[in-house]
Amino acid sequence: MRTQLLELLEKRMQQCVADGRGPVLDDKFERKTRLFERRNSAIVNVKARGNIQVINSQEDTEEVDYKVHLQYFIKQKDHFYVEEEIENRRGIFYKGILIEDKEILISPQDDLMRDLSLFDAQSDEVRYTYDRRKAVQYAEKWWNSYNPAYHQFEVDCTNYISQCVRAGGAPMRGYPNRGNGWWMQNNSWSYSWAVANAFPRYLEASKQGLRAKVVGDVSQLKLGDVICYDFEGDGKYNHTTIVTAKDGNGEPLVNAHTYNSRMRYWAYEDSTAYTPNIKYRFFSIIDGQ
Repeated sequence: MRTQLLELLEKRMQQCVADGRGPVLDDKFERKTRLFERRNSAIVNVKARGNIQVINSQEDTEEVDYKVHLQYFIKQKDHFYVEEEIENRRGIFYKGILIEDKEILISPQDDLMRDLSLFDAQSDEVRYTYDRRKAVQYAEKWWNSYNPAYHQFEVDCTNYISQCVRAGGAPMRGYPNRGNGWWMQNNSWSYSWAVANAFPRYLEASKQGLRAKVVGDVSQLKLGDVICYDFEGDGKYNHTTIVTAKDGNGEPLVNAHTYNSRMRYWAYEDSTAYTPNIKYRFFSIIDGQ
């Protein structure tokens, strides 16, 4: 069992390497390779380590859930960096033979905002300076783990980004009204703190506390800024990332949760959720006045 999974993983890794040749085993890796080519970049090496999480057996069939930590060593002009991601996968064995292997996809959040109108209630004015360095440091520290001081969600992307921005000094406000402000407190939280579709709506409306301005081009984002993703282009945002670095072309690299990743190219064209209809919203965090 372990041997077959390891052999498959090695073949998938070979597909990514710049000078690798062979059949296409993984559409995601194929998209990633093409994406790097368009960016005048190359994956020069891939490292992976995995561990089995759960084995479910029924008669002649076994389902094996396992986790893989992938590291892509990337060369772009004279610039080198490491992109990392975590895959949750499931291998299906019949009579000891691996017959299927796939990534486990997480169901999107329910649209908790459908009957909710966010408003910007008055509160005491708080002055603060957004510390981008601290926001990025937090994003790096917790990209593949979970701060026990905060609630953890299965769909954790926006919760993680809120924590990063909070670490940069952005003040909470609005407790205990879940439809008001931006906060997590006493084992409760605002929709804007944890729901991908609520977070950008809050940022667009907020006049105090955590605030941001929408910028028209990704090149205008700085470290510690935020990108929101509408994968289907239907007006509902379903993912959030934070800018943690820039690549050799000066484009953002981002960290994220749910599908935990680090130093990933911002456009997400290699994601299983990507569609040609994708829309982005670029937010630059501004200091409190």
